[in-house]
Amino acid sequence: MDAKESVWDYPRPPRVEESPRRIRIVFNGEVVADAQRASRVLETSHPPVYYVPRQDVRMEYLHPSPRRSLCEFKGRAHYWNVRVKDRKVSDAAWSYPSPKSGYEAIRDSIAFYPSLMDACYVDEERVQPQRSDFYGGWITSEIEGPFKGAPETEGWQ
Repeated sequence: MDAKESVWDYPRPPRVEESPRRIRIVFNGEVVADAQRASRVLETSHPPVYYVPRQDVRMEYLHPSPRRSLCEFKGRAHYWNVRVKDRKVSDAAWSYPSPKSGYEAIRDSIAFYPSLMDACYVDEERVQPQRSDFYGGWITSEIEGPFKGAPETEGWQ
C-alpha cells in the first residue's frame, strides 16, 4: 500500500471491512492468533481494530472474563483473559457474540489490545498500540493521525 490512510477519513458510525492482511498476535513466546482473513473496524479518529476469527485463535489461551461493556454501534462486548504458561493478563481481548445490525461480520471474532500483548503484527510489521486501552487501535506505518486516545484528546469526536 503506497498511500497512507488518514483516520480522519474513516466513517462514523464505524465501518467493518474484510482485510486480506495476515494478523498475528504473540504473548509469552506463543502465537495466540494467526489469521489470513480478519475484519477491521474503521472509525473516525481511531486506528483500525482487527477482529480475528475464533478458528484462527488458540482458544486454549483465552478464558472468559466477567467484564462487559456497551458500544453504541456494535452492542455488548464480552472480554477475555489471556493466559500462556505462567503469565496472565486480564481483559486483554474482547468480542461481540451478538453484534448489532451492520456488524455481523465480527460475530465469532476476537479483538486484542496490542498494548497488552508482547507483539501484534499486520503482515510483517509490528504495530504500535493506540494510546489508551479504551479503543485498542493498531497503528502501522500506513495509518496517519492524529489519533484519539491520549488524555488531551478526550473531547475529540
